Amino acid sequence: MKLICVAGFLLIFAELSFANSFQDDSHYVGLGPRTGYYVVRDGSRLSHQLGVDDGPYVDTADPLRHGYGADVLAFRFNQAGRLIAAPAYIANAQLNEFYTRRIGSLIRGRTTVAEVQTLFGHPQATSRRPDGFVYYYTLDVFNPFEQLGSGRH
Repeated sequence: MKLICVAGFLLIFAELSFANSFQDDSHYVGLGPRTGYYVVRDGSRLSHQLGVDDGPYVDTADPLRHGYGADVLAFRFNQAGRLIAAPAYIANAQLNEFYTRRIGSLIRGRTTVAEVQTLFGHPQATSRRPDGFVYYYTLDVFNPFEQLGSGRH
């Protein structure tokens, strides 16, 4: 009985520690009446609500790519190829101001697929939706602190 109580306590403690280590600071950055963008963390509640959790993913724990990862830009279009929602910047590292300025200039309901492709090229991935589709663009990032590891050699 004691063993079960200790195991239960350890499980609860581990869950609370994980929850505190993952700080979900996902939010919307409004720039005008129809301009702005979402900053979301991969796997966050907001990424699920926006429907952008099926984008490309790079595992930074991979020993061959340790410290390297990818941020992702997601653009949701309707069947006619018009932007129907604010773009999402799925951030694993610090935001890149170059890209936040570009996505912040796009106008919901007016910006077209061709205009997004002019700014970012062809998407790395596309996801079909009943109301349209989502284009995903990956941005390679490097975190030097991941490269250092835990200090063990």
